[in-house]
Amino acid sequence: MAEENYNEILKSAPEGVFKRFPLTMVHGIPLMEPIAENWQQIEEFQARTDDLLIATYPKAGTTWMQEIVDLINNEGDIEMARRAPTHVRIPFLEICSPKPLPSGVDILEKTPSPRTIKTHLPFQLVPKSFWKLNCKTIYVARNAKDCVVSFYHFDKMNVTQPEPGSWHEYLQKFMEEKLPLGSWYDHVRGYWDEKDKHRILYMFYEDIKEDPAREIRKVMHFLEKDQSEKVLQKIVHHTLFQVMKENPMANYSSFPTSILDHSISPFMRKGEVGNWKHHFTVAQNEVFDAHYQHRMMGTTLAFRTQI
Repeated sequence: MAEENYNEILKSAPEGVFKRFPLTMVHGIPLMEPIAENWQQIEEFQARTDDLLIATYPKAGTTWMQEIVDLINNEGDIEMARRAPTHVRIPFLEICSPKPLPSGVDILEKTPSPRTIKTHLPFQLVPKSFWKLNCKTIYVARNAKDCVVSFYHFDKMNVTQPEPGSWHEYLQKFMEEKLPLGSWYDHVRGYWDEKDKHRILYMFYEDIKEDPAREIRKVMHFLEKDQSEKVLQKIVHHTLFQVMKENPMANYSSFPTSILDHSISPFMRKGEVGNWKHHFTVAQNEVFDAHYQHRMMGTTLAFRTQI
């Protein structure tokens, strides 16, 4: 769907259409009510062999990886990457908005191949056709503390998400696995446990932040793109947090305030590793660490909360 058409429909949507939707359980995972109501369409989605899936738990570097991949696929052409906002260039598989807005599946069925697709679904809820066709998947994981802080600020400004409540209440919901998309622990472990059985490139937010050129090279290699150092450096610069934050094609500023209210918090807020230290109290940190150790017991998956 063309950017103008999509944004026009967004802006012309009747008042009150976008609201804080409740969560509904789907196969044991709490999902936004419109997604749950359209679950059959999502579950039966037909992948194509050349699809590329970008999968993350919310606020783990999704938009960052989308921009990196789009620039690689366009050989570092900055103008091509500015052809439309992120959500138009790379459709969101499971998103379901009130009519007349098309669902992610509706858009993707009309998108020509090769398609790059975004999802926040945990591994077990991804349509089985992706795994049957052995599609390439890039998974980005971010440490739990920074992830929950970012998700909290996002849920305050995204007026279609459930009311976040206070920071303390939100942190409790995260540990109780009651936020949209459910358990962060199961999400990151699910893809980690499956990464050697499928074509999954498992990336870490902290690694990309530490050495973007090194990590972008990994993505290029995974996508079988042999690109020059000059192209690599262009991509590194264009995907710096501050550059993306000021880029209207990447910062979600084209969305109406009836969905994303940037006056509450910008969509792209800090983009740091370790910002959690400004939110967690000493007591909260101790409780969280104990809970985290219990939930992550028995896995080789390890995260850094500072670099």
